[in-house]
Amino acid sequence: MAKEKDPELINALSRQEAYNLADIVKTRPQYEELTPKWLSRVLEFKGLESGIYRVNKVKAGNNPLDVLCSAEKKSNIIPDGYVQYETEPREYRLNSISTIINVDTAVQDVYSSPYDVTAEQLSLAIDSLRERQESQLINNDDYGLLKNIADKQRIQPVSPSGAPTPDDLDELISKVWKEPSFFLAHPRAIAAFERECTKRGVPPVTANIAGGTFILWRGIPIIPTNKLMVDGLKEPEAKSGKTNILLIRTGEAKRGVIGLYQKGLAEERSRGLSVRFRGIDDKGVASYLLSLYCSAAILADDAIAVLEDVEVGEYYDYD
Repeated sequence: MAKEKDPELINALSRQEAYNLADIVKTRPQYEELTPKWLSRVLEFKGLESGIYRVNKVKAGNNPLDVLCSAEKKSNIIPDGYVQYETEPREYRLNSISTIINVDTAVQDVYSSPYDVTAEQLSLAIDSLRERQESQLINNDDYGLLKNIADKQRIQPVSPSGAPTPDDLDELISKVWKEPSFFLAHPRAIAAFERECTKRGVPPVTANIAGGTFILWRGIPIIPTNKLMVDGLKEPEAKSGKTNILLIRTGEAKRGVIGLYQKGLAEERSRGLSVRFRGIDDKGVASYLLSLYCSAAILADDAIAVLEDVEVGEYYDYD
């Protein structure tokens, strides 16, 4: 025998009717590919006015000038000479990263509450440009850090498996020993290094820097970025793969690695980035041009070193 329904429930407001009347809480667009972009935060940047940055260096092999010390003076002749410079120094020119955003003004008029449609579109586009900027700083064929490291500053892992060990990071420090600023590595490489530390019983400490928590090795923070790719991928699915780990000294005063950007742009939105309104066409579509100007310079060979062919897939059974 079928059970009779409660009359009170029959006359109650239904869930669907209540849903139709509800003021639904909405979020801003969630950009899954967005990263903290720590490299852009910890790397020192220099603004340019002309778009060109010339790195003048002392000529290779030029010895320090002879000097005369009074305690050793055997004659009154003071050595003379001069320090020779490179006759054709490297010049870095800013590269542009650009995109165009189109927004239907009718959509903007009707659907801009609670979030401004145009503002959200521009915000997502800016995030995309900043992500590309970080990738270019590392991988660009012209000025990218990986392509411009001197041969003497490149080392291989000591472990036959290629796993990054404390010995490897110590070797990097020996290459960039003049005030090293930070290591730079893919999160998978950092995890592989932590496993090697756990295996040896020397877990690294952590520190809060620039709003983030990082592990340290010898007091130097290890900064994560997925732009130092594993087998050419930002997010590899395979357990194993090869990548690189960098050690960088940053700062112009330290003759280190610096980022470059164009300052004083028209309609500048943030460092090196301009957002220009291009007008509205006859279909009512508003257009915006976003341009980001950037480059990077290595002021001295010993400002950066790389541990190449790092294996991220070495695992252990711990006792």
